[in-house]
Amino acid sequence: MPSQLLSLVTAELAAPADPRAAAMAGALAARYPDTARAVLFYGSCLREANLDGLMLDFYLIVSDYRATYGKSWLGRANALVPPNVFPFEHNGLIAKYAVLSEADFARLNSPAADNVSVWARFAQPARLLWALDDLARQRAIAAVAQAAPTLFALTMPMLPSDTDIGVLDIWKTGFTLTYNAELRAEKKGRSLSIVDVDPDRYERFGRAALTQIAEQRGTGKAGEVPNALSPEQAAAHWRMLRRRGKRLSVIRLAKASFTYAGGIDYLAWKINRHAGTQIMIRPWQRRWPLLGAITLLPRLLRGGAIR
Repeated sequence: MPSQLLSLVTAELAAPADPRAAAMAGALAARYPDTARAVLFYGSCLREANLDGLMLDFYLIVSDYRATYGKSWLGRANALVPPNVFPFEHNGLIAKYAVLSEADFARLNSPAADNVSVWARFAQPARLLWALDDLARQRAIAAVAQAAPTLFALTMPMLPSDTDIGVLDIWKTGFTLTYNAELRAEKKGRSLSIVDVDPDRYERFGRAALTQIAEQRGTGKAGEVPNALSPEQAAAHWRMLRRRGKRLSVIRLAKASFTYAGGIDYLAWKINRHAGTQIMIRPWQRRWPLLGAITLLPRLLRGGAIR
C-alpha cells in the first residue's frame, strides 16, 4: 500500500497543467527519442495563467548521458556537474530545461545529495507532463517523493528544541536554509513566501513527510519524531551544503556559457525579474559570456541581488 506522502506526490504530479506546457514537454522529449524517460514542469510558472513572455522550467530525465549526447563532451559535463541546462522554444513559448539521468535524479532528491538544488525544488509543487512508460513514471514519482522528507530530515535538527514548532515553520526554515546554500537571484523573504502561497498544501505534505520519517525511525516517548543528526552534525552538514552550493552555482554558470545560447542575457533577465535590478548587458559581455558573467558576480553579491 503506498504511503500517504507517495499518494500526495502522485496526485500532485498528475494534476492538470497548462496544455501549452504539456505540449512543450512532449516536444522536448521528442528531441531525445532514444533516451528520454520523463519530463517534469516546475517553478513559479506553474501558478501563472498566462505563460506568454515567461521562461518555463523543465527537468528532462534521461536513461544515460553518453547515449543522450553521443561522443560530445556534454555527456561528461553532465555526469561531472549535473545538470546541463539548455534553452528551448516551442509554439511561441520559451523555456530552459535541465538534464539529469534517472539515477542522478533519484540521488539528488535524497539525503545522499551533496547539494540542495534538486530536492529543494521538488519539495515544491511540480507536474509530470510526460513519461515514456509506467516504469519511468513510477521512478520519477518515487524520486520526487524523497524531496520533502530530505528537507525535513535536514531542517529539524536546526530548529530550537525549547520552542513549539509547527509544520509550516519547518518548511520556512528549510527553504531559508536552501536559499542560503545557493547563489539565488531572489528578493529577500522569497523563501517564506513560497509556503504562504499555499499553506494548506505544505501542511498536508509536511505532516505526511513527518509520518513517513516516524515510520522509518520510530517515535520518542512523547510521540516526537527523532532527528537523524545532532544539532552539531546538522550545522556542519549545512555549512558543507552552503560551500558546495555556492561553488556549484559558479561552475554551472560557467558551464552554461557554453551550453546556453544567450545565457548571459537570460542571467540578467532572471536577476532583474527577481531582484528588482536594472542590469544591462554590454556587447563585450555577449561576445565573451563566461568572462562577462564572472565580472557581474562581485557587484551582484555586494548589492544583494544574488545571495
